[in-house]
Amino acid sequence: MKLSRDGWSGLAVFAASLVLFGMTLGLKDSPMVPIGPGFYPRIILGLTALFGALLLVSELLAPRRTPAPARGAKLNYALVVVSFAVFGLYVVSLPYLGFRIATVAYVAAANALLDPPHGTRGWARVAATGLATAFISHLIFEHYLTVLLPRGAWTGF
Repeated sequence: MKLSRDGWSGLAVFAASLVLFGMTLGLKDSPMVPIGPGFYPRIILGLTALFGALLLVSELLAPRRTPAPARGAKLNYALVVVSFAVFGLYVVSLPYLGFRIATVAYVAAANALLDPPHGTRGWARVAATGLATAFISHLIFEHYLTVLLPRGAWTGF
C-alpha cells in the first residue's frame, strides 16, 4: 500500500518522537527534585508518538481517497509566509512585552489572519480567544507546573 503525505508524516513524527524519547532516558535524575528533568519531555514525546502512530494507522486503514488539494485549487503560500512572520514577531516581542501580553496579541493576530473576522461579533471572538488562551496557559504553567513565564522588560507584566 502506498502512503500519502499524512501517512509519511505520521511515520516521521512517530519515529522522531521515539528517538527523542529514548534520548530522555539518559538524563540523570537529581536527588533534590522529586521529578527528574525528563519527566515532562517524556509526556510530550509519548503523546506525540501516540498521535503519529494514530495518524499512520488511520492512513493505513482508511479507504483510498482523492489527494488534497484537488487540481486547480489555489494554494496560498503567502499566508504561510505571513503566519511564520507573525510567529517570529511573537518570539521577538516576548522579552519586551512579556508572555501574557505577547500571547494575547499573537493568538488574536493568528486567529484573525487564518479566519478573518467579520463584524463586531467576529472581532469579539478573536479577542476572547486570545485572552482565554493566554489566561489558561498562564494558569497551567505558572500555578500548576510552577514554570516561570517571561516578564516584559517594557511592561513588567
